[in-house]
Amino acid sequence: MKARFRLFLVIAIVVLAFPALVPACDGGEPARSTSSDDSRPTEDAATSDAGEDDGAAEAPSVGLGSIGLSGDTAGDGDGVLVAAATAAPTATAEAGSGEGVLVAVPTSTPTETGSGFTSVSAGETHTCGLRADGSIACWGDDLRGQATPPQGQFASVSASFQHTCGLRVDGTVACWGGNDYDQSTQPDGEFASVSAGGVHTCGVRLDGSVACWGLDEDGRASPPEGEFASVSAGGFHTCGVRLDGSVACWGVDEDGRASPPEGEFASVSAGGGHTCGVRVDGSVACWGYGSFRQSRAPEGEFASISAGVSHTCGLRVDGSVTCWGYYRDGQATPPAGEFVSISAGNYHSCGVKMDGSIACWGRNDDGQAIPPEG
Repeated sequence: MKARFRLFLVIAIVVLAFPALVPACDGGEPARSTSSDDSRPTEDAATSDAGEDDGAAEAPSVGLGSIGLSGDTAGDGDGVLVAAATAAPTATAEAGSGEGVLVAVPTSTPTETGSGFTSVSAGETHTCGLRADGSIACWGDDLRGQATPPQGQFASVSASFQHTCGLRVDGTVACWGGNDYDQSTQPDGEFASVSAGGVHTCGVRLDGSVACWGLDEDGRASPPEGEFASVSAGGFHTCGVRLDGSVACWGVDEDGRASPPEGEFASVSAGGGHTCGVRVDGSVACWGYGSFRQSRAPEGEFASISAGVSHTCGLRVDGSVTCWGYYRDGQATPPAGEFVSISAGNYHSCGVKMDGSIACWGRNDDGQAIPPEG
C-alpha cells in the first residue's frame, strides 16, 4: 500500500506542476448564449431520465441567457458552466492516518521554454491553455472577451462560462471576459490558486484562506473559515480541500452536490450539479446529480479529476484518460495516449499530452475543440 501511495504522490506532484483548471454545470444541455449580455447561468427542470440507462439520452435544455437563478430552481436541471479542475496538492508523508498531510502551496513558476502546453482548461464554448513559457493561449467563443487573455507569465488558468481567470507567477490574479457580477474583478493580494465558476470566482490565498468574488446567491461565494489546500468553483456551489484532507462545500446543495462524503481527499472538482474528488488512495468519489451517470466513478487509481456539465473525466496514474456520463457529443470519448492534465468543459473535453500538445474532443461549434499547435 505504501509503495502504491508513493507512486500516487509522485504523479500527484507532477499534476500539481501542470495544473488544469475546469469549471461546470450538470444535468442538462445548456443552450448557447447568443447575446452580448453577461447573463448568469440558470437551471431549468430536467425533461428526461433516460440518461440513467445509457448516458446517450437527450439532455434537458438549460437556458444560459436568462437571469432567473435561485436556490428554488437550482438543481432541477443543473444549468451551466465549468468548474476548474484543481490539481492535487502536495503531501508530506507520515501524517495523521499515515496517508499524508495536505499542504497549500503556490503554483510553481514556469521555467521551461518553448511553445508546448503544461495545462488546459475547458470552459463553456472556449478553452484556454498555459504554455511552457507561462503565456496563455485561448480559442473558441470570444463574445465577451473570455478568449482574449492578457500578456504576461502565468502559473495556471481557469476557463468558465463567459469569463476566465489566471494566476500570475507573482501570485496575483488576473481575470477577463464577462463581469456583470464582478466575477472578473479580482481582489488584491497573493494567491496560491484560482478557480472560475459560473458567475463567481474563488481562490486560495497564501495563508490558506479562501476568498471569493462575484455573485453570492445561495452563499456560493461565502467560503467558510479555515485553511485550504485547494478550491473549485462550480456553477452554483463551491468546494475546497482542507489541510486535513476533508472536503467542505458551500452554496446550492440540491441533489447533495454540496454534501461531500467523509474521508481524506487530495483534490476536488465542483461541477454544476455534481462534484467529484480524488481520495488520498487514488480512488474517486462523486456525489450530487447523476442522471447521466456522471457521478458513477469507475474503479482504479487516479491522479486528478474534472467535473463537466453532464460528464466527468479523470487522469489515471498511468497517464490514460477515462471519462463517464453524457457522451452524445463525444465529450466522454477520450483518445488513447498518455496525458499530464485533463479538463472537462460543458460539452467538450481537452487534455495535455506528454509531448506538450493538446487534444480536444466533443462539441466544436465555436472552435473550442481545435487547439493551436504547441
